[in-house]
Amino acid sequence: MRMDRRAAVRFCRLCGGRLARDNSNEECAPCQARNRDRFLAPPSVPPDFWQAEPLRSALDEWHIGRAIRAYRHHSFHGHKPLSQELVGHWLGMTQAQLSRVESGPPITDLDRLVPWARALRIPPDLLWFKLPENRGRTAVEKGRPPREPGVVGTVDLDSTPDFGENDVKRRVALQLLAYLGIGAGTLGTESFRHLLDLFLTAEPRDLNDWHLACDDHYHALRTRPPAQVREDVLIDLVMLKRQLEEADTGSLTELKRVEAALATLHANVLTRLGDHGTAIRWWRTAKRAADVTGDLELRLAVRATEAGHARHGQRSPQAVLRLSQDAMRLAGEHPSFGRALVACSEAKALGAVGRHAEAQRSLRTCEDLFASAGRPPDVMPTYWTSAYLEFAELVVHAGAGNEAQLGTAIDQYATVYLSRTLDHHYVAQAQLHMALCAVVNGGIDAGAKKAAAVLDAVPVASRNNILTETGHVVLRAVPFDKLERPAVREFRDVLVKTAPPKPLASHA
Repeated sequence: MRMDRRAAVRFCRLCGGRLARDNSNEECAPCQARNRDRFLAPPSVPPDFWQAEPLRSALDEWHIGRAIRAYRHHSFHGHKPLSQELVGHWLGMTQAQLSRVESGPPITDLDRLVPWARALRIPPDLLWFKLPENRGRTAVEKGRPPREPGVVGTVDLDSTPDFGENDVKRRVALQLLAYLGIGAGTLGTESFRHLLDLFLTAEPRDLNDWHLACDDHYHALRTRPPAQVREDVLIDLVMLKRQLEEADTGSLTELKRVEAALATLHANVLTRLGDHGTAIRWWRTAKRAADVTGDLELRLAVRATEAGHARHGQRSPQAVLRLSQDAMRLAGEHPSFGRALVACSEAKALGAVGRHAEAQRSLRTCEDLFASAGRPPDVMPTYWTSAYLEFAELVVHAGAGNEAQLGTAIDQYATVYLSRTLDHHYVAQAQLHMALCAVVNGGIDAGAKKAAAVLDAVPVASRNNILTETGHVVLRAVPFDKLERPAVREFRDVLVKTAPPKPLASHA
């Protein structure tokens, strides 16, 4: 009997303590409670937890993935390391995503670094970046760790200007690069230093000044080369970021409206320059900023503009249609100005995938919505009222080969918009769609010659990716067996000659 009683004695697999006789689990009650708690959030750890190797080395090397792996394998958690599934749950990732973070290159995207550091409760003085709640504290001086050969992160750290021993400035530079979504090498060291100095010294501006700045940049977009506009918009985005970080609750919403407008303009300019990857990131920034405001009209206007620009080589036609349809679902059934803008983008997207009858019906919806729509968003209002309906009609009728309707649409577009703009871009766009309509209707030589003449006549400083991509739409409308016709070959040569230079790699 004594041997039977001894055989019945069992011990906790985690702490080694004796299990109660009525406990059928492998863990004692205190350990079970701790296990239940750890599924909710990371445990509290003692201060010396963070000094253990290899955790401290990973933090010193600025590699959050290795730090997370070392955290999981820390002896504090017991004989078995914490699973990737569990820690990924704490950090808002799947097991596969966490595995890639742990084994991949260093992450430098502050939108990910900050919430992960907060979740694991990493002491601020061990971080190589500042948490928003600790911006007022003095930064700990620590040198930049050596870069591993061949490692490419979200931001190119090697292109960050050397600020000597000023680690605070280096950290701010890293944050600024992450916000801009570029590498310092994209702008050049001196240009980036200028932006950084502006960020560090910029004085707050009132809302009227910011609204005027948005209107000024829109005017510049219509009258100046896109590369020049890009630099000017970047400067204001940097200054606005500084003001957003220090804004009180009362002014934050209005400043976010401004950010949505400036980010939209910047993404527009980047689309013209053909820097599609960076443009997509700025569309996301614009949407996030608009969403924060809670202004449905602004949210829809930004999404309509994104879908409209995505047609120009930025996304596939099917993806553009999905963007438009997602925005229509957000708009709901109530007639509004924002819903009218989205309907215009949807009509163009339907035409791009060859669904011309649906595109025509969508145009009629656009007309009805604009007839009953309210006011545009109150930030940069003229941007959202630039003949969206007339241009959508032009695009849809050209793609379908509706020559008579296209002529009417171009007359309306000229009356409503072209007569008021100095931008060669919009005039050339209308003429290229006339060439497209000719090609769709079988006038291959006439359409190709017209498109070639239009592109060749655009001043060099005004040539951009949107015009080049519109030219490619004309070329794709040419039947395969007609591509070797002399007029088409000449058009192809002009397309190559007039294409803008490829953008510099952003390392973002």
